[in-house]
Amino acid sequence: MRNFFKSALLAASSLSMAVPQGAAAQSPQRFPEIPLEKLTPEQKQWADSVAAPPRGANFRQPPYRIYLRSPALAEKITGVSDYLRWNTQFPARLTEFAILLASRNQNVRWAWRSHYKAAIKGGLDPKVGVELAAGKRPAGMQEDEAALYDLATEIFRDKKVSDATYATALAKFGEQGIVELIALMGYYDLVGMLLIAGNAQPPDDPEVPVLQPMPRQ
Repeated sequence: MRNFFKSALLAASSLSMAVPQGAAAQSPQRFPEIPLEKLTPEQKQWADSVAAPPRGANFRQPPYRIYLRSPALAEKITGVSDYLRWNTQFPARLTEFAILLASRNQNVRWAWRSHYKAAIKGGLDPKVGVELAAGKRPAGMQEDEAALYDLATEIFRDKKVSDATYATALAKFGEQGIVELIALMGYYDLVGMLLIAGNAQPPDDPEVPVLQPMPRQ
């Protein structure tokens, strides 16, 4: 019996030495980059289209390298994105804030990191971004930001919108604006699901606050 346990311990020790520490925690790369020379004509055409301004996207990076798996779908959903981000009545400050709300709801670090600086550049108060990242209702929001925050929070958290919150949003945005802001957040819910499935992990950026999960009540 003593020899049996000794042999078992030696085998376990050999196994632990053979597997590098942390290897089990590492996930395989999902939706890996497709080399340029291996893109289909449809994929290449779409990659060229999103590389142009104002998007300036790199097809080698998430979520675009994920979209490449379905170029026909990619063309349609990026068309929706183009309209919602750059062709509505809203300033960049508010559209980027909507994207941050959707990113925080799913705790999607890649989308949060990609859009945080754009929101600040568009005029969002950095203090609002920091408190949002921490899972708090930000103090000092502008009136339209507060109306959007409350609308998004009730949709994501409560799965319903109160009459008071809807009335405030209607007064600020109008019916078309409400539809477009919800569609923008819904689009980034789609983006978030693809990034989650793709296990997209951005590098740390000291200028971007660490994103915390949205509080659940």
